[in-house]
Amino acid sequence: MKNIDKTVLFVIISIIMSNCQPSPKDSTLTNKNMDIHSFSKPEEAIITHLKWNATISFEKKMIAATAEFTINISKIASKIILDTKNLNIISVEDGSSGKELVYSIGQEKKYLGKPLAIEITANIKSIIIAYSTNPGAEALQWLTPMQTAGKIKPFLFTQSQAILARSWIPIQDSPGIRFTYEAQVQVPKELLALMSAENPQEKNERGLYSFKMKQRIPAYLMALAVGDLEFQSMGPRTGVYAEPSILPKAAYEFAETEDMIDVAESLYGPYQWDRYDLLVLPPSFPFGGMENPRLTFATPTILAGDRSLTSLVAHELAHSWSGNLVTNATWNDFWLNEGFTVYFEQRIMEGLYGRSYSEMLASLSLEDLKVEIEEMINSGAANDTKLKLDLSNRNPDDGVTSVAYDKGYNFLRLLEETVGRDIFDVFLKNYFSNNAFKVMNTEEFVLYLEEHLISKNDLSIDENFYKSWIYEPGLPNNHPNPTSDKFSNVDGALKSWIENQNKKTIADVYKSDSWSSHEWQYFVRQLPEGLNIEQMMKLDDAFGFTSSGNSEVLAEWLSHVIKNHYQAGFPKLKQFLINTGRRKFLTPLYRDMIQTNEGKQMALEIYKKARPNYHFVSSNSIDEILNYNEN
Repeated sequence: MKNIDKTVLFVIISIIMSNCQPSPKDSTLTNKNMDIHSFSKPEEAIITHLKWNATISFEKKMIAATAEFTINISKIASKIILDTKNLNIISVEDGSSGKELVYSIGQEKKYLGKPLAIEITANIKSIIIAYSTNPGAEALQWLTPMQTAGKIKPFLFTQSQAILARSWIPIQDSPGIRFTYEAQVQVPKELLALMSAENPQEKNERGLYSFKMKQRIPAYLMALAVGDLEFQSMGPRTGVYAEPSILPKAAYEFAETEDMIDVAESLYGPYQWDRYDLLVLPPSFPFGGMENPRLTFATPTILAGDRSLTSLVAHELAHSWSGNLVTNATWNDFWLNEGFTVYFEQRIMEGLYGRSYSEMLASLSLEDLKVEIEEMINSGAANDTKLKLDLSNRNPDDGVTSVAYDKGYNFLRLLEETVGRDIFDVFLKNYFSNNAFKVMNTEEFVLYLEEHLISKNDLSIDENFYKSWIYEPGLPNNHPNPTSDKFSNVDGALKSWIENQNKKTIADVYKSDSWSSHEWQYFVRQLPEGLNIEQMMKLDDAFGFTSSGNSEVLAEWLSHVIKNHYQAGFPKLKQFLINTGRRKFLTPLYRDMIQTNEGKQMALEIYKKARPNYHFVSSNSIDEILNYNEN
């Protein structure tokens, strides 16, 4: 079998890849690409350890802190540069002598904030920065008691990905730079503090908590949460934190987490972060989950009561290998985090529930991917449908689309189907092991893939394969086509409903009473366009979609509510948008509303009430959709 001509492959990669730069001599890390989203120059001076001491003030909506960094300096370095955004820098000193160091704060750059340049000499081993955050820090969301489940005590949580860590810690905010950390955090005595580190499992009388993260992580995985939280164990190395009123529900929902870890380890090697706990955040959390090491942040929208949405837990757990363990070098390589993670997530779900179940998830994702790619191409954003992105002078959040997740997944699944699952599993297991606690860019991955999978197994692959999947827009025609007999059954049920609108027939013939939430989601998604009010009422009366407790099903239904002007669903729509901060649900619903003048007016009225409940990540996106100016 003939492999790709290595010269041709090298030429293709050399033309497209970013300019590489050397890493600092003796550094424990490498920064594989020039990171366009960081002011730092790690080839000159790089952080290796953070000691963070902080006091949390809910009254001032402020964190007052010192950040002491152990640093590694090259012989040519005269300064170390950190990323900051709207921080109040009070002082900078030598960690050994206590001598004040000269520093300067550069000009602000859109999206990136300002560089903090600190003058150093070769004998300086650490620096200490005293600073405070501003109330509008983009990573921080300060919640009033009324915005929490308990309605009594306030709540604070962070969201550092992609480049928001710099808004609460002056740091080298690049995914290609790893460091260990320890912390001591003072909070109000009635609250518990948690971080992406070794965590306490109960409150103490002083409100003073210590943390340690011994594994090296990038800045976007720095995380903090403070609230009225309790802990419940779920297994030898798993547990869940939540507000007391929802803790039992959360513990039930996530009870299979230990089993997920067992399946994951059987596939791709040992879990290397000691514990895997989850924290259920208030509804304003902008994502489904965030893979903070040792403590996944999770949205309450997955608490469906039937464990039907726990594929999200599988996804965040999979990040413990893809992303947290082997990390994208820059945000242009974001697909290396998410594509691998979706692939791993699907394998975990298949291992737990069978192939038919995981194929439902893959089918839904492929539908979403095709729709989003078409919308992006039609809107002039075709370049964003490539796996390898160019986010120059842009917010890296622009790359958080289904392309990184699901086009990346389909690329890897196609590789699996091409070479065979057994061979591909060996390759992936070795990939995670060989590159643990390192960073990877797209071009190096292609070379690694060619050496360790294609050539090693004497396999044949088309010379345009990488080019069409990674460097060209759209979804190649040779993408995998997941099939689910369960969805075929739903297609029959939907056809039957359209013809006779008989709930009993669907229950008896198509066994809809035992459908999973994914089957109901598919059913609602496949409803024909232009339903009249009578049809909407019959559907709602039969299946109770407006009152659904499953957020995925409800979000699909609310899209029909908007498009078909089903006024009986408007109160639920308003309630959902005000009390849910998950961007995945918000953006399509607001986009649906602005298609008509009446809908846009309703969207603006709802948004004025809902916006204070949203994290910056979500409000920033909705502001753009609605062309909203708070002033």
